[in-house]
Amino acid sequence: MTLPQGLAFAIVGTMMLLFVWGRLRYDLVAALALVAAVVAGIVPPEKAFSGFSDDVVIIVATALLMSAAVAKSGVMEEVVRPLGPWLTTPRRQVFALVFAVIVLSTFIKNVGALAILMPVAFQLARRTDTPPSWLLMPLAFGSLIGGLITLVGTSPNVIVARLRADLVGEPFRMFDYAPVGLTVAAVGLVYLAFAYRLLPRDRQGGASLDAAINIENYVVEAQVPKGSPLIGERVTAVGDLDEGVSKVTTVVRDEVRHKSAHGGLRVREGDILLIEGEPESLERAVVRAGLQLAGQRDGEEPAVEGDADEVGTVEAVVTGWSRLVAETHESAGLCDRFGLNLIALSRSGERITQRLRAVRFRPGDVVVLQGHLDRIPDALKTLGLLPLAERELELGRGRRRWIPVAILAASVATIVSGLLPVAVAFFTAAVALVLTRALALREAYEAIEWPIVVLLGALIPVSEAVQTTGATELVAAWLSVATDALPAIGALALIMVAAMAVTPFLNNAATVLVMAPIAASLAGKLGLRPDPFLMAVAVGAACDFLTPFGHQSNTLVMGPGGYRFGDYWKLGLPLSVLVVLVAVPAIAVFWPLAR
Repeated sequence: MTLPQGLAFAIVGTMMLLFVWGRLRYDLVAALALVAAVVAGIVPPEKAFSGFSDDVVIIVATALLMSAAVAKSGVMEEVVRPLGPWLTTPRRQVFALVFAVIVLSTFIKNVGALAILMPVAFQLARRTDTPPSWLLMPLAFGSLIGGLITLVGTSPNVIVARLRADLVGEPFRMFDYAPVGLTVAAVGLVYLAFAYRLLPRDRQGGASLDAAINIENYVVEAQVPKGSPLIGERVTAVGDLDEGVSKVTTVVRDEVRHKSAHGGLRVREGDILLIEGEPESLERAVVRAGLQLAGQRDGEEPAVEGDADEVGTVEAVVTGWSRLVAETHESAGLCDRFGLNLIALSRSGERITQRLRAVRFRPGDVVVLQGHLDRIPDALKTLGLLPLAERELELGRGRRRWIPVAILAASVATIVSGLLPVAVAFFTAAVALVLTRALALREAYEAIEWPIVVLLGALIPVSEAVQTTGATELVAAWLSVATDALPAIGALALIMVAAMAVTPFLNNAATVLVMAPIAASLAGKLGLRPDPFLMAVAVGAACDFLTPFGHQSNTLVMGPGGYRFGDYWKLGLPLSVLVVLVAVPAIAVFWPLAR
């Protein structure tokens, strides 16, 4: 073993130990590995930051951004909602949710697909008394196997494609992963639709900050404009738009208040509705019914103008010393003096039946205010309002529902047709999302997981250095000795199992950067083609079903599902075995081993 090889092994070994130790965050570990590699002389200083300019960094970052835009649009809720009457049993719910997340993970990053469908899972669980623990982990595992189908479904696929370009001069294309990925996804879907019962049903998810400060009886004031689908329907139809969560408390027609808002009353154009519910349900009901909130109606001068980078919403409590006490929205000059628009109001123990502009504020009232982000803090201080802990509120902001889907479809079409490389197509799509205001610039920066960007940017030059020093060739030689007694397909299975075993400790992106060069070298030593071995690494690195921390999707559902560490083994170990048994023969069929 040469000195450069020894240094490469020492750096990678120390990095893996630090990953397993877990006391340092993975992006910091990657940065330390890069510094050590530069100091040791195996990464030239001029190439230290070359990883940050790599296409894979752009692809992963923009894939996350597009996932956030699709999640924010609420389109998936609209797609799944018509299936509600059919989804009456846990098995049907698991099947539909896993199928939906597999389809969605095919075109956007899997953790983004999971984030989109988690609210749908909670709605189904609440409406049918299904334990959320039966739905969330299968949904997370479904997002992982769905990510296997295309280039952009998961980070390992993107990284493997880049490494293949270095090895054979051409990367894997968008749907090269599909034959193997679809095979694994079909088996995984059937398994999860029956095996969800392996999970405990009595677990309670940890309360989130949103749940802790959730206020259910907000009231909004909205007008029925021309063309609203609500016209001619009974007032109870508003609740039907949101699975019965929101309800109309008062209808104001020709300045006459109908407080009872009985079910037989039909909605007319121009009616003003007072609707009660929690912020998320109110936002869905207002959007689906095409209603216009107070201060945002046609013919009114808007109280607040600007895009989502400048305008936001805040929840605040009216204190006993607030200047709003005994004042109304108009008399306090919220619009004229402070540039604030009253979106919603909640009063504990009392139903609000007056127009919001006529309500006199009391101590303890909770208000949702919309205004310019740079002016809101000063306005709250001056008015004596106490802001609640920050949480995401879409109420009053509106959604550009189909724009993100159209942009995503266009970007995939340009990739498949070969008009643009993946990185350029995705970057263009990201710019288009911001230009069309489907995603605010601030939201775009927040959507990108910067620790992942740092991890990739730091480890790419380290991975390249490990190859150039010959360390991967040395490991491949050791593995080739270990596989002497195995057939070629046994060596393929060994590589996949090794990638599965390493992923929980190394992070799936780092696993690919370390294991893919070793797998390719092993293929060369055995006289076999590198493609099936690279595919095996991609599948193994993407399929971590055994721990809550090996993949972000698993971590995301742990708290809400109330899961413990051992729960992942109950459902994940049989699935891991199934993946190996199915994926290895599928790879051998679609990507022949022999040269």
